[in-house]
Amino acid sequence: MKSIVVSLTLLIFLIVFNTGADAASASLLQAKKDAEAKGYIFFATHDEIAAAAKKEGKLRVSSGLEPTTLKRLIEAFVQKYPFMSDTRAEEIAGREAYQRFILELKAGQAKEWDITYVPIDFAEEYMPYLMRHDIFNMTKHGVLKIDPRMVHPSERNIVGVTSTITVVAYNRKLVSEDKVPAKWEDFLKPELKGKKFILDTRPTEVAALVPAWGLDKTLDFARKLAAQEPVWGSSGTRSNTSVAAGEYPISFGASFNVIKRVTAKDTAGSLTYKVSEPIPARNLNHASGITNTAAHPAAALLWLEFLASSEGQQIIDKYEPFAASLFTSGSALEQMTRGKALSVVDWEHFTKFQGYTEAIVAAYGFPNTKKAR
Repeated sequence: MKSIVVSLTLLIFLIVFNTGADAASASLLQAKKDAEAKGYIFFATHDEIAAAAKKEGKLRVSSGLEPTTLKRLIEAFVQKYPFMSDTRAEEIAGREAYQRFILELKAGQAKEWDITYVPIDFAEEYMPYLMRHDIFNMTKHGVLKIDPRMVHPSERNIVGVTSTITVVAYNRKLVSEDKVPAKWEDFLKPELKGKKFILDTRPTEVAALVPAWGLDKTLDFARKLAAQEPVWGSSGTRSNTSVAAGEYPISFGASFNVIKRVTAKDTAGSLTYKVSEPIPARNLNHASGITNTAAHPAAALLWLEFLASSEGQQIIDKYEPFAASLFTSGSALEQMTRGKALSVVDWEHFTKFQGYTEAIVAAYGFPNTKKAR
């Protein structure tokens, strides 16, 4: 009797298991069918992606990450996938470089690159030139091991693997901590008028307040900031280096990972920072997509998956530094912002962000930024 009960239990288990497996398989095949009907590329298994990448055997990445970070990522990526030993990556940085790359994409001259960095304030212009893989639904069905929150839910083919928060940078030898703005509105105080702080002409830090404040309040704030007669900067790294050197006491908004990079080189220990709430947080600071002329798209999918993996995120946190995604449990930024008020630039704001920055530039009194044609 006991053996009969055991056999029946096993039979029931197998029936339930197979039914569940069949349902999952049917769901996956339906997702593939739906994706392809809408013009997306959809792989049904990870093995299929890896096999295609092995045939390609090469990868070229244009990235917003630092060269040291890229070197470490490539080493780990090749260790995981030895057949990808011919992997190369280069950093792209700066407004002019982004605009030049847009022109190359539009002219079909970026064929050497499989992956492109998608800067948040130019996202709308990059998106038409990305290959249409349904990365979002491949992650939801476990084909790619990426947190679905890292993938644009409607575009489906853009992956954001890093985050940054905005802090106030200051020189502790020029200004005491209690004189540094504790909230963003404090920058409008009379004592900070007249070349008392640096404000970047590329207003990503100010635009990151829109999710918490709304566009109208942010534009009003931008107009009042410009009336404070700040020192206009053109690069976060240069601005923070100037503060560290004692040329100016305060920088309005600094990316936390940039502050950490500059601080590491500040032997005098002058540069430090203050966290103001709501903390502007760009969850999708390093967004990437596969170019529509990519020669090695399967290899590119493996790379994007690796960046989002726990190993990739640890490397980014160590070498970028402190730039792993807020979506990664235990990352430096996830721990640092836990329980604090945030202004989160998520995918809902990603495609609107270029409009935010252009409106803020106009609020500053500068001509509107022209889109590359």
